[in-house]
Amino acid sequence: MAGGAIAAQAAAPLAGRQAPGLYRYRVGDFELTAINDGVWHRPIDAAFVRNAAYADIQQAMADAFMPAGDTLALPLTMVLVNTGAKLILIDTGTGGQIGPSAGALLANLAAAGVMPEAIDAVVISHFHFDHIDGLKTKDDARVFPNAEILVPAPEWRFWMDDANLRAAPDSRKREFLNARRIVHGLDRELRQFNPGDEVLSGVTSLPAFGHTPGHTVFAVTSGNAAVLVLGDTTDHPALFVRHPEWQPSNDMDGPQAAETRAKLLDRVAADRMLVQGYHFPFPGLGRIMRHGAGFDFVPAQWQSQL
Repeated sequence: MAGGAIAAQAAAPLAGRQAPGLYRYRVGDFELTAINDGVWHRPIDAAFVRNAAYADIQQAMADAFMPAGDTLALPLTMVLVNTGAKLILIDTGTGGQIGPSAGALLANLAAAGVMPEAIDAVVISHFHFDHIDGLKTKDDARVFPNAEILVPAPEWRFWMDDANLRAAPDSRKREFLNARRIVHGLDRELRQFNPGDEVLSGVTSLPAFGHTPGHTVFAVTSGNAAVLVLGDTTDHPALFVRHPEWQPSNDMDGPQAAETRAKLLDRVAADRMLVQGYHFPFPGLGRIMRHGAGFDFVPAQWQSQL
């Protein structure tokens, strides 16, 4: 070979895994970190959306270059807010309790240089398993031993009500029992708030009912800058941002959830406000723009410097 160069043999082993799932950005004086918990491969069928044909769901997935099959890949992204005075985690992911494709929160927190005992407060949007199971391990040990846990009062009332448990269909009783397992023994650390309250300095709750009876979203504000952490206002944006009127079966009150979704999406589109989506493609940060009768999600450009 000319000049004595040695040809590369390309014998490096395949990595087989992604780099840590982190993305940091600034909101005013606050530093926020999107933390990936993995992906929930949710089974879907003709009952997945109450008011849309399954063929239309499959077409929307295909149009978004998603595999149009009987599984919807839903990313899971928590938000860590560093106010300079407190470390606040919004939602906690699956706790590795739904299979090997999810449960990366703690590993990614460690990659960000944050240990669970450093978290000052955990703020919960609602009591579905993929938002609260990360509060405890599979063996029911506390994950964030020094954190105050803040939950929406109407969400607590609904899931802790024995009459609601008795009246629930068998398919939903498991959700009641799981929520009760997770919060059991956390009485001293747990504080309820009313949606609309400023739950911590710089973190204001907003009612977003319908997905669950107490589902709540959070505006994180520092100075003149803000981001709206959407929780489950919308699942995957290719479906439910583009078609806010669609009512997925996991929205407990479909019409109310659709009304909430349209109202919040319209508000952030008008205000050109940053949003952070829980089930949006990682890191889930961007803006909402109007598109025909619905909306589109426009990802924020990746920034290497904060």
